[in-house]
Amino acid sequence: MQKVTPFLMFQGNAEEAMNYYTSIIEESEILSITRYGANEAGDEGSVMQASFSLKGQEFMCIDSNVKHEFTFTPSFSLYITCDTEDEINRLYKSLIEDGGPLMPLGEYGFSKKFGWLADKFGVSWQLNLPY
Repeated sequence: MQKVTPFLMFQGNAEEAMNYYTSIIEESEILSITRYGANEAGDEGSVMQASFSLKGQEFMCIDSNVKHEFTFTPSFSLYITCDTEDEINRLYKSLIEDGGPLMPLGEYGFSKKFGWLADKFGVSWQLNLPY
């Protein structure tokens, strides 16, 4: 086994999501994008397969060429340990835009500050500022 990589399946907005995530999380980048061409299974120009990294953690993603009744679920979330209150506040504010809270940003006793949300793409994030 070489490695384990989280894989996110979008339905038409994979590139938008990658661009958004890499713009708000420092030390992040899009590593590769392969697009569907004319007369291929997916919509021309959409993401056949891509990879990106957030703070060194690599992810893969696609735009599914099959429409599904399901999307992301909060039972799987991306967990970020923040270094400062400014960082957790900035990330929460950015990620919740057009999304929604699962646990509003606050003090819950197990950390200095914590928030859990679903972003505008439906991806679930847990943000933690430890004591």
